Amino acid sequence: MYSSTTQGRGSDSPNPFATNASPPNSFDSRDPFDTASSRLSSNHPNYYRDGEYSEMGDTIPREPTLESEANLVGRGRADSYATQGGGYDPYQAGHSRGGTDVESMGGGFYDRGTTPSAESLQDFHRRPDSQASLPTFDYASGSVGYEIYPAWVNARGCPISKEEIEDIFHDLAQKFGFQRDNMRNQFDFLMQALDSRASRMAAEQALTTLHADYIGGEHANYRKWYFAAQLDLDDAVGASQSQGLKRLKSMRGGGAAARAAPANANNDKSLAGAQARWRQVMQGMSHYDRLRQVALYLLCWGEAAQVRFVPECLCFIFKCADDYYRSPECQNRMDPAPEGMYLRAVVKPLYRFIRDQGYEVQDNKYVRRERDHEDIIGYDDVNQLFWYPEGIARIMLNDKTRLIDLAPAQRFMKFDQIDWNRAFFKTYIEKRTFLQLLVHFNRIWVIHVSIFWFYTAWNSPGLYAPSGSNGKASTAMRLSASALGGGVATIIMIAATLAEFMLIPTTWNNTSHLTRRLFFFLIIGGIVIAPTFYVAIYDSNKSNTPAIVASVQLGIAILATILFGVVPSGRMFGDRVAGKARKYLASQTFTASYPSMPWSARLASVMLWVLVLSCKLVESYFFLALSFKPSIKALTGMIIQGCRDQLFGNALCRHQANFALAIMFVMDLVLFFLDTFLWYVIWNTVFSICRSFALGMSMWTSWKLLFTRLPKRIYGKLLATEQITIKYKPKILVSQIWNAVIISMYREHLLSIDHVKKLLYQQVTTESGQRSLRAPLFFTSQDDRGLNGDFFPTHSEAERRISFFAQSLSMEMPQPLPVERMPTFSVLTPHYSEKILLSLREIIREEDKTTRVTLLEYLQQLHPLEWANFVKDTKILAEEAGAMDHSGSPSPSPFAGGSDEKGAVRTDDIPFYTIGFKSAAPEYTLRTRIWASLRAQTLYRTVSGFMNYAKAIKLLYRVENPELLMNFGGNAERLERELERLARRKFKFVVSMQRYSKFNKEEQENVEFLLRAYPDLQIAYLDEEPPRRPGGEPRLFSTVIDGHSEFNPDTGKRKPKFRIELPGNPILGDGKSDNQNHAIIFYRGEYLQLIDANQDNYLEECLKIRNLLGEFEEYNMSSQNPYAARGHKDFQKAPVAILGAREYIFSENIGVLGDVAAGKEQTFGTLLARSLAWIGGKLHYGHPDFLHGIFMNTRGGVSKAQKGLHLNEDIFAGMNAFGRGGRIKHSEYYQCGKGRDLGFGTILNFQTKIGTGMGEQMLSREYYYLGSQLPLDRFLTFYYGHPGFHINNILVILSVQVFMLTLLYLGSLTGELTLCRYDNQGGLIPGQQGCYNLYPVFQWIKRTILSILLVFLINFLPLFLQELTERGTGRAITRLGKHFLSLSPIFEIFSTQIYTHSILSNLTFGGARYIATGRGFATARLSFSILYSRFAGPSIYLGMRTLLMLIYISMAIWMPHLIYFWISIMALIVAPFLFNPHQFSFTDFVIDYREFLRWMSRGNSRSHGNSWIGYCRLSRTMITGHKKHRLGHPSEKLSSDAPRAGWRSVFIAEIVGPISMAIIVTVAYMFVGSFKDNTGHTPPNPLIRILVVAIGPIVLNAVLLLVQFVTSVTLGPALGSCCPRFGAWMAGGVHTIAVVGLVAFFEFLWFLERWNGRRAVLGIVSIVFIQRAVNKVIISTLLTRESRSDETNRVWWSGNWFGSGNTNVSSPIREFVVKIVELSLWSGDFILGHILLFALSIPVLVPFVDKIHSTSESYGRRS
Repeated sequence: MYSSTTQGRGSDSPNPFATNASPPNSFDSRDPFDTASSRLSSNHPNYYRDGEYSEMGDTIPREPTLESEANLVGRGRADSYATQGGGYDPYQAGHSRGGTDVESMGGGFYDRGTTPSAESLQDFHRRPDSQASLPTFDYASGSVGYEIYPAWVNARGCPISKEEIEDIFHDLAQKFGFQRDNMRNQFDFLMQALDSRASRMAAEQALTTLHADYIGGEHANYRKWYFAAQLDLDDAVGASQSQGLKRLKSMRGGGAAARAAPANANNDKSLAGAQARWRQVMQGMSHYDRLRQVALYLLCWGEAAQVRFVPECLCFIFKCADDYYRSPECQNRMDPAPEGMYLRAVVKPLYRFIRDQGYEVQDNKYVRRERDHEDIIGYDDVNQLFWYPEGIARIMLNDKTRLIDLAPAQRFMKFDQIDWNRAFFKTYIEKRTFLQLLVHFNRIWVIHVSIFWFYTAWNSPGLYAPSGSNGKASTAMRLSASALGGGVATIIMIAATLAEFMLIPTTWNNTSHLTRRLFFFLIIGGIVIAPTFYVAIYDSNKSNTPAIVASVQLGIAILATILFGVVPSGRMFGDRVAGKARKYLASQTFTASYPSMPWSARLASVMLWVLVLSCKLVESYFFLALSFKPSIKALTGMIIQGCRDQLFGNALCRHQANFALAIMFVMDLVLFFLDTFLWYVIWNTVFSICRSFALGMSMWTSWKLLFTRLPKRIYGKLLATEQITIKYKPKILVSQIWNAVIISMYREHLLSIDHVKKLLYQQVTTESGQRSLRAPLFFTSQDDRGLNGDFFPTHSEAERRISFFAQSLSMEMPQPLPVERMPTFSVLTPHYSEKILLSLREIIREEDKTTRVTLLEYLQQLHPLEWANFVKDTKILAEEAGAMDHSGSPSPSPFAGGSDEKGAVRTDDIPFYTIGFKSAAPEYTLRTRIWASLRAQTLYRTVSGFMNYAKAIKLLYRVENPELLMNFGGNAERLERELERLARRKFKFVVSMQRYSKFNKEEQENVEFLLRAYPDLQIAYLDEEPPRRPGGEPRLFSTVIDGHSEFNPDTGKRKPKFRIELPGNPILGDGKSDNQNHAIIFYRGEYLQLIDANQDNYLEECLKIRNLLGEFEEYNMSSQNPYAARGHKDFQKAPVAILGAREYIFSENIGVLGDVAAGKEQTFGTLLARSLAWIGGKLHYGHPDFLHGIFMNTRGGVSKAQKGLHLNEDIFAGMNAFGRGGRIKHSEYYQCGKGRDLGFGTILNFQTKIGTGMGEQMLSREYYYLGSQLPLDRFLTFYYGHPGFHINNILVILSVQVFMLTLLYLGSLTGELTLCRYDNQGGLIPGQQGCYNLYPVFQWIKRTILSILLVFLINFLPLFLQELTERGTGRAITRLGKHFLSLSPIFEIFSTQIYTHSILSNLTFGGARYIATGRGFATARLSFSILYSRFAGPSIYLGMRTLLMLIYISMAIWMPHLIYFWISIMALIVAPFLFNPHQFSFTDFVIDYREFLRWMSRGNSRSHGNSWIGYCRLSRTMITGHKKHRLGHPSEKLSSDAPRAGWRSVFIAEIVGPISMAIIVTVAYMFVGSFKDNTGHTPPNPLIRILVVAIGPIVLNAVLLLVQFVTSVTLGPALGSCCPRFGAWMAGGVHTIAVVGLVAFFEFLWFLERWNGRRAVLGIVSIVFIQRAVNKVIISTLLTRESRSDETNRVWWSGNWFGSGNTNVSSPIREFVVKIVELSLWSGDFILGHILLFALSIPVLVPFVDKIHSTSESYGRRS
């Protein structure tokens, strides 16, 4: 009866009632998981077969998109639009078709060679279709001609027939030159949409609401754009042809002054009046006109390619096309426009403009332009041109005629004559500067910096107290000084406004308010700051006036701070959010139409931030401000006595305490920012957990209630029982659902046969002889102690899935519609190079020499129970096959009992347990490949998982319609065809397989296997044709095939269903968004689920699909007309644009890092998403979100695509939808499986991609809009839920650096001064004269370290509580304990630095790009040199610099609290090696050292791909820039190196920053050296000493290189022929001397410091920072662009300059400068590498350390 997975998941759903059945007489080799003993006979009365095509052969056709041509000959249209006149006037109420525009039209592409003719198509002979229509098949009757769109038939009262709709598409295609396949595709798209809607509402209402969603409804993007761009005014005066821009002038209320209006226009020109007339026009429109408009929009959209990313541009194109269609000239033309004319005349010019912004042609190849975002007119800039009438007015023809000066009906014909280069310009400047953070998040800085000032100024009167007052200031002065916090807030706002001028072109619309705002801030600043001068001057008087003035000043300051902190800057002086001026309508419509929240959710949002800020303000005052007060008092005015150096005297050293205090202030401010995030994490977690309890999603629900009520909940929540005509007992219906779920798990090898028996509903014979259905004990024997192994393995995947299934059904969810009435939906998966199906070689062979285990062995360890079930099933299959071969009779069913297996493994069964098969027949090897692929992150796993939707639809339909079998007369095959037809109608799966046409043979075979296993799977790909003429561009096509597509006998490839030409290479961005965009036209239905190629789904989750789609709140759509005077009010609620869902990270059990990555996803994707969705802060994060197809695709698509800027493409679609009025919800009762990166390197690659993507987000206009327009509570939710997390990471790392500097300065004070001593009770010991009181400072240090530790540990709270509520206390403690025992906190620290480095590097230099992280298993060991080169720049260098400071600090002021910093800083250095598999293997460690020496030395005599010199050259290219490279084949991304960083960024990051750090540490060293020695002598000048020792090695390197250069040039050409390694010898000698020289200078410093280790370490710290600054200054200022070739490096050492052909004099000079820097860096890396290797060698010597280490790495493997 039962079988394992058929083609991945098992397509059969056997009879839930039967216990066994006889097998068929033959084995179907198509089904590698189907055993002969596990099949039901097809004649069984309850047989349910899912997806078997073998019996049908080729009789299952591909779904046609248009009817055959013969059926359409001679068909006309009685209600042709042209017969009634074209055009409508939004200002002319009650007329759907006014008079036509009779003015003459200019020449263009669309009117060449045409003559007037009637519009009728009665005599029109259509051209042959690009592919013959396929026959249709009636699954019910077995005859040709079944209805493809059964809800849209005349019998259901459809207002316009399918034939008429088809005529409309043909007519539009001939009028505009749309491609034929585009017409066929969009016809099918529209019919599927109509069929989907008409299945649950009246056909007339379906058409009307569809038109309302696309064109004329309250939430239609076209309607919003029409009024935002003031085209209602344009159409009102179009007939009068008013000249100039008078009609473009904005006026309050939407009117316009001094405008000549047509005679029949209403005088009321207000926006409200125009919208009312719009509804009247829409209501009066005929069904034919509505459908024609939707069809025209879809045809424009379907062929728009990259123009789909600019939705308002597409609206403008549609508007012009619609106006043109209604013109007499269009209606009277006889000859059809040439096919492809729309593409060539409209789309291609726009595409070329967009492409040419980022790419240029060199030698007939496209190369990336070296431009950053601020110089690229991107998609958003193009789109925003069409937001405002001023922008549309810029569109000019080649003859400099403005397009708006033409009549609306004439504009479309002129599109081929538009000069787009003159029209577009930057509307927002994505300048790469940290000032972006000031502009976007000015309220964050105001709240924190100002309040910090209020707190600190009040508690540090000694800083501003008059001299001689003993550090005491008057009350008036304290009030006035504190009030300057308002001045700080004003200064921040002034700076933000000035920075905003840099980001928005002053010529662009809506910038006039900036000047008014700046003027206001200046006035407020003067009011707040000026009284301080008065108080300071007159405070000494006895008058109370200064106190009064100061009190008023403080009040004004507090009010100003509240104003600036609460009110968005976008709502000041020109409200772009809620202002009534018509000029702000576009900004409101497209950036600030935030959906309103229910009062309960808004209350929760406000309460969250009231609690967060209240706790933060109280805690910060007492813990940070008050605790800091004693330290301020101790250090304020502390003058160091007895110090002097020969250069500065005591001018510097006497203020050392003040320098330390200044750094401490910075440290306290950083902590002030950090504790806000701390309280946010705490309270957000509390709110999320409370929300989970409110939703019923908690593990603490009684197990007895949870599982005993499960059958009732299945019946009540998953089944549409109200529509069942034949009433059955609920148990019968539920049993079919439950048994199907259990059997699906058995087929996936999650359950053994014994477990399945205990879980199934089974038919039994009662004592009276009657047949009865017995429920499994699982539902009747549960107790509150939980589950046990009697039903399924403990802590198994089956337990997790069943538990979640039971938990989820306890939650509220929408009631399902009957299957035939449910909406159609699609799943879209982009695919580039992800593994499709694992090959046998990949499974049973070790990946490379660095792995210790094969992939199959690794999977067997991870999934031992599933492997045992698989082997058992395979053995049964083999035995049955053998029995059939020998005796012709099958063996007994495995469920029949009597098995003689007792756990012993026979010798001849060993192959089964090792590789899964004994016979090499394809059906057996394929089973093993599939088993492994379903446990790896493969596309096959994704497809087989999400094809469960089709199985769920068929199962639900069959269960809810028990009369089906009777209706089909017991014919199971006909029943199966009906179920297939229904599933195909309601569900589509599209894989956007961009590279399909470039696949190798293995990949093509794997894809073909997918198509044969799942014939309904659709694969969209890019097809390429050579240029039509020499030197031309290749032609590319968006193409789609499925498993029903026939093979072309000439090419051996499948014939495409649709093949639509593109304007050019569609991959202009980072790839994924372009890949989605080219395939989006092939989705069907109303909703779209976005899935990555490493996800999974399960049958029990797919059963909830109807409930999920109900979350879009369109099941019970109003029956009112959306255009009616009253009816439109029923459609005013904001639509649900995005529905998020939970993810289960199925890689959580694969090693500690897999668990860490899974934990991050759990907290973000579940716990945080739950609360964000509740309080209105959730955006779109890609997978596995459901999207409202019409809402998203009419607003720019499912993602954004500008290269680099939109690297994290998904979240931009979320911000776009949120800003345009779409609601974003989250579902807790549904989850998909998701794979995550498993290895150290791949996880960090992913984090690097996320970090650099966040850096790009911070440059974007979306952050500007959200940051400057959201109300405070929603802004704070957005900030801390998205950029705030990453900024917090930056602040955490910054806090460590600042604290090290603080301790460095305090250490210098401690080491040289006599400190006051205190007793154990904290009392000052008397009798200490001349001591320095630093005791309060050290107390502050201890508290601060504890606070930093708390901030770090609190990050584990969400994961712990998430586990606690969903899996119980034991699992939560166990998981957290394993994390700590496996040293995951070390990884967290390291990953925090990776995030920080990625963001800062991106904001400074750019270079964001997609990183293919790789999702394989982390079984390979990486060598030391690879790990060092990968992580030295991001973390190891920083860690070593900080470690040197910590060594000095520990020597100067040791305290146990410093252990935390030792762990943290060591984590920055050793984490890559600690998490490297088999890092501590002795043999591999020795090989590591040898390879490290080779890596350091190779590449100097001949080029080598893996060398230190290559790593060094690559590291500096982000500063120097790199030469471009060319585009490969068209299916690849148009990629190139990042542009050279701007000089401002380089100056600040590479010059100012390093020099500042060098000065800071050098001042500390100078202080230590400014005291007399023990003999009473003043030491030599410490600055001169440290500069000599720091610059000395660099000078030595320069001298060495000069000598070497002369030697090489002299001897190299002569010795090069006989000694090919001459260059390597020269390089080796020079490098050796450089290392020895560097060590010698360090020893020299130690000698100069009289062998004082502490001072020597501080000196080394200074040397490191000075040399770093010198090297960075040289690289930034003296080096030109880096060549791709390393020839100059090799020539330098060999001296063969003339032999290489490089005679440019500048080349040796540049290389000489380069080599000076490289020698310094090489010496440092050589020493640092040996220090690390020495440190790592210590654990290598510990016995069995490698085994212990490897075990801890993979603790999560199941046993």
